Amino acid sequence: MFYRHYDSPIGRLLLSGDAGGLQQVLMDIDGKPWKIGENWRAAAHELDEVCKQLDEYFAGRRLRFDLPLAPQGTVFQQAVWQALRCIPFGQTSSYSALAAEIARPTAVRAVGAANGANPIAVIIPCHRVIGCDGSLTGYAGGLPRKALLLKLEGAQLPEQRLLSI
Repeated sequence: MFYRHYDSPIGRLLLSGDAGGLQQVLMDIDGKPWKIGENWRAAAHELDEVCKQLDEYFAGRRLRFDLPLAPQGTVFQQAVWQALRCIPFGQTSSYSALAAEIARPTAVRAVGAANGANPIAVIIPCHRVIGCDGSLTGYAGGLPRKALLLKLEGAQLPEQRLLSI
């Protein structure tokens, strides 16, 4: 597994992956140290394309990521994460809509938990999930980061929802 740090407008990120694809894009949350695996090695150039695409995204020049992804999770989590990838740039969805999308309409809370367990922040766009009423609800990286990402993408939300964070 290779890893490297990436400085972004939403703070420092930890990127990790292997030949199978990108496995993690983690945010610095409350200054908690990231767990670097015993067998992990600092990336030389292995994660350069991830950084390039993140640079383009944060500069407003990339609307969709084109990277091999290999997030580790349950079959249910994988289904939720795949559904997240289908939410277009600049648009949002709700937990209930995602539950319906994966044919599990009563699993709204489980969808929320899977969304919160997303190991590849930004690239698997869990920040695009909002409450049915348009509210910015739950985001592991904090609501200010979620608001910043949605503003960057030009998401159409009531302005006071973004400014009140």
